Parts: sequence; structure tokens; C-alpha cells
Amino acid sequence: MTIFELHLSHVTHIVCFIFSPQYLLPLSNYKLYIEVYKLYYTPRGSIYRNIYIIRMLNQDMNPKLLENIGLTEAETRVYLALVELGSTKTGYLAIKSGVSYSKIYKILYRLEQKGLVGHIIKGKIKYFKAMDPKTILEYMNEKSKNLEAQKVEIEKAIPELQMLIPSDSTPESVTYNGFKAIKNILLNMLEELKPNGNYHVMGAMYEKDIFGARPFFKQFHSERAKNKIKIKMLANSDTKGNLEPETFKLAEIRYLPKYLMTNMHIFFYNNTVILILWMKDPIAFYINSKEAVKSFRAYFDTFWKMSKE
Repeated sequence: MTIFELHLSHVTHIVCFIFSPQYLLPLSNYKLYIEVYKLYYTPRGSIYRNIYIIRMLNQDMNPKLLENIGLTEAETRVYLALVELGSTKTGYLAIKSGVSYSKIYKILYRLEQKGLVGHIIKGKIKYFKAMDPKTILEYMNEKSKNLEAQKVEIEKAIPELQMLIPSDSTPESVTYNGFKAIKNILLNMLEELKPNGNYHVMGAMYEKDIFGARPFFKQFHSERAKNKIKIKMLANSDTKGNLEPETFKLAEIRYLPKYLMTNMHIFFYNNTVILILWMKDPIAFYINSKEAVKSFRAYFDTFWKMSKE
């Protein structure tokens, strides 16, 4: 460790360059980051001293990867600090991770519960160490098993929950916002229609401004065909020659002339109509009404005669 002291007025700034040889990778893999930790103490009189610590971090590791599998931001910082430090006491770990000392034990306890951290006792002092990084996969597998078990329990409970819904409580109309909500509505439609059901759709298109729309409908029609659900479709004319191959399975398709094209997608089946207005933040209207289905079917039949294969 090399220490340079710079005397500025009444404050001594101590700059420490810290390197851990056992974890040091080629310098091309690093960027220099400066983290400031102010440790206030008064060894002589009332003069406060600031300690500035400069450390090197490997920028190839994306902390978000660990946050995406269920670790909090603080847990991620502590775990990565432990990987770099090896076996260490909580004081060094708090400085390295940037997590306050008052919270470090709670975070370490949670990481131990997840099987990612262990500890040993040397001379009545606890030293913590990150487990082999391969344990992250074991943690993910365990989490996946728990989610699967919870899913099974929820599936068992759904019929009981549905029985609690009064028969007259089905809403006449509901508005949904966002592509994620729209995907759920359409997937629920397949659940209602399988197997061997059928539905009609007008204004079929791929909205370019909605990320993931085309891959979703590709998978959607694959799932529809697998469940033997038939479709009668009036697609926008600009999709001709551009529809995913899965769309044509168990399907009758014609193309609306340009003057009838809109950015609205209309599905109807049984007693349900789903209107989707495609925009930057798409909106869907879910309507439960026999009369609405009857009206849209009349429009559909008229447009079907006007359209081309």
C-alpha cells in the first residue's frame, strides 16, 4: 500500500491506492472508479480527517444479473465485494461494498440463507466469505422449484376462487393499458377457446412501435394451432406476404383494402369483444356483450365480401 499525504489547510487527506493481487486481472479489463468514504475521528484534538479510497473494479460483471434473479441492490454489492475480498471481517466488507455497517449483518444473514455466503470463526471473530459462484445456479434452481410448487398450488386454488365470484359480476366493459396487459388478455382468450374453439379478427397487423409484438404473435398463433383453435381473419393489406407462417395454420385469411385499414385490432368470440388500439402505449377494451359480438359479426361479414384473398 502506498500512502500520499496532502496537507490542505487544517485537514489531512489520506489517499490510499489499494490493490488485491489475488484478484487482479489485466488492466484492460478495468476502469478506475473513485469511491469516497468519510471516516470521522479525533485522534488528536478535534481535527477531522477524510479518508479517500480508490479501488479498481472489474467492469465485465454486470450487477443487474444478480438483481434480476432476486438479490437486492445491497445484497449484490455485498456479495460482489466478498468475491473480490475473499475471507474478511465486516468492517472491511462495509467499506468495500459501500453498505452501512449497521445493515451489513442483516444482509449477510440473508445471503447465508440463500446459500451464497458462509462464515468461519477465528479467535472469536467472524470472517465471511462468498461461496463458489456456481452456487448461484443452485440458488436459481431452488428458486425455480419453489416457483413451480407455488404455481401448482395456485392452479389448484383457481377453481375454488372462481366459484366465489358471483354469477352476475362479469363486467360489461374493462379497459387495459400496456402491451403486457394485452398479451395476457389474448393468452386468456386461447385458454377459454381451447380445444377446438374459433374466433374472428379484423385489422390484423404488426405494430412496429411495440417492441416484441411480432415475436409474440408468432408464438401466439403457434399455441393457437397446437390447441386446434380456428381463426377467420381480415388482415390489413400491407401485411400481405409479411405474415408469420404460423398465422396460416387452421386459418381463413383475407386482406382489407387500404381505405378500410386502421390501427385498431378487433377480436370477437362467444360473448366477448376485444378492441386493441395500437399506439406507443396501447390500450385494449374488453367487452362482454352478446349484442356487441352480433354487431361486429355483421361488420365482419360485410367486409369479408369486400376483401381479397
